[in-house]
Amino acid sequence: MSKLTRPSYTRADNSVVVATDSMKNTVYIKAKEHPVTPPELFASILGTHFVETYPHITTANIKIITHRWTRMTIDGKPHPHSFYRDGAETRNVEAAVRKDGIDISSGIAGLLVLKSTGSQFHGFVRDEYTTLPEVRDRILSTDVDSSWNWKTFSSLSAVKDAIPKFDKAWTDARAITMKTFAEENSPSVQNTMYKMCTQILAAVPEVETVDYALPNKHYFEIGMFPCLSSIIEPPLTFSVDLSWHKGLKNTGKDAEVYAPQSGPNGLIKVTVARSQITSKL
Repeated sequence: MSKLTRPSYTRADNSVVVATDSMKNTVYIKAKEHPVTPPELFASILGTHFVETYPHITTANIKIITHRWTRMTIDGKPHPHSFYRDGAETRNVEAAVRKDGIDISSGIAGLLVLKSTGSQFHGFVRDEYTTLPEVRDRILSTDVDSSWNWKTFSSLSAVKDAIPKFDKAWTDARAITMKTFAEENSPSVQNTMYKMCTQILAAVPEVETVDYALPNKHYFEIGMFPCLSSIIEPPLTFSVDLSWHKGLKNTGKDAEVYAPQSGPNGLIKVTVARSQITSKL
């Protein structure tokens, strides 16, 4: 809370308040007057409007979420005006616009990925609290949440000069994420996401840091697995082994049917900065 806006909270002085209705109308009007793509540009246009129009505003924080719409293909031809929602993945942008510069963060969120092999996890700490088995081959699935922070732009004009770089960076980051995920025999989520970060930094020189947050989306074979009440001593389990039906085997090397698990799972995060990469070269 700045000193200029504090009276609206402490003394009910609304003379410094820009109404949310005015903000809403501003977004509509600016969307009519200016291009809304790339979202990094539109966020910068909105933020610049607020700090230039209202002298008491020192920073405008703008967040834009772009949903994926894909053009329909009908009878083998792209349809001129019909689209469908292509999954839950979004392209996210946050901009902090000040009078002396613009900080922009771009990202991908909600990109759900899964591969049925090519992942392992072993050699971790084992002690009296450990029940997780070591594995050399497992299903790997996660919900990709990644962002990259651009070097500070000096002005809206500098953002406009960088327009071609925003779409390319998003395309490159998405391709790097999916290619690395798919092709690497992952020794751990931590190492795989670090490699993704370093490749994005190499592909986009204007980016200073890259972040990933990857939750585990576990899939277990349909056999013996802990239920959510396993905190009870001794642990309880549900016996759902398929062997009850004509002796079907579905555990170990015979496992082919897996079920997604909704229990508490790990959330693994990393931030890699360009200075960290340079120092190791």
